[in-house]
Amino acid sequence: MLIVLPPSETKVDGGDGPPLQLDALSFGELTAVRERVARTLARASEHPKRAMVALDLGPTQAGELQRNVELHSAPTRPAIERYTGVLYDALDVGSLSADERMRADERLAVCSALFGLVRANDGIPAYRLSAGSKLPRIASLAALWKPRLQRVLARAADDGLVVDLRSGAYRSLAVLPGAITVRVLTERSDGTRTVVSHSNKATKGLLARLLVQQPAPCHTLDDVAAVARDAGFTVELQGPFGLDVVLPAA
Repeated sequence: MLIVLPPSETKVDGGDGPPLQLDALSFGELTAVRERVARTLARASEHPKRAMVALDLGPTQAGELQRNVELHSAPTRPAIERYTGVLYDALDVGSLSADERMRADERLAVCSALFGLVRANDGIPAYRLSAGSKLPRIASLAALWKPRLQRVLARAADDGLVVDLRSGAYRSLAVLPGAITVRVLTERSDGTRTVVSHSNKATKGLLARLLVQQPAPCHTLDDVAAVARDAGFTVELQGPFGLDVVLPAA
C-alpha cells in the first residue's frame, strides 16, 4: 500500500542530515527532472524581484528565497518531518511507535513540485515551490512532471493499493486512474454539504495515521473504508475508487 500525501507550504527549518543528494532519493527515475527543477529554482531565487512574482510570494516572505538559494547546501531531514501544517499535525509522526514509524516510512510518500515523489524517510531540505509556480524556461511544472511521475505511480499501483490524499493542484502533476481518492465533506443541519479546507486537511492526516497504524496494509477500497469506520468516521463509497468522509458541521 502506498499513501500519497500533498506537501505543505510551511516547513521546518534545519535538520541533521547531509546536504541534498538527488540521486539518493527514492524513485530514481525522477532524478533528471529533479535536477532540472532544483537547479532552475536555486538560480531563479538569486533574483528576488522576479522570483517573488514567479513563486507568488508576498513582501513578508522574502526569506523563503534564501531556502531555495541554499537548496544544495542546507541540511536535510526526513520528508515526513520536514512538512508542517494541519495535515501533518494530524498525522503526528513524532508520536508513532517504533513499529508504526517503520510502516509510515514504507507506506507514506509525498508528491511535490520540486521532487516529484519521495518516500517519508527521504532526506530533503526546506524550500519554497508550489505546483502552480512559474519558473524560467519551464513552461509548466505539471507538463514537465506528468509523463515521468505517472509512470512511477502506475508502477506503485502494480505493487499494491494506492491511496491518493493529494489536493487538486498536486493531482495535476500526475493522474493515477485506479487510485483511491478521498473527499472530506462537512454536512450542515439542513443536509447540504461543503468542503472545508481545515477539516479536509486534518481528516486526511488522521486517515493517513490510521492507515500506517494498521499492522497489515489495506488491499481494497472496502479495507480503507473499514479502517475509517472503526475510527468513528461516517463513510460513503463513491464508485469503485472513491471514498467520502462526512463530518457534522461544527
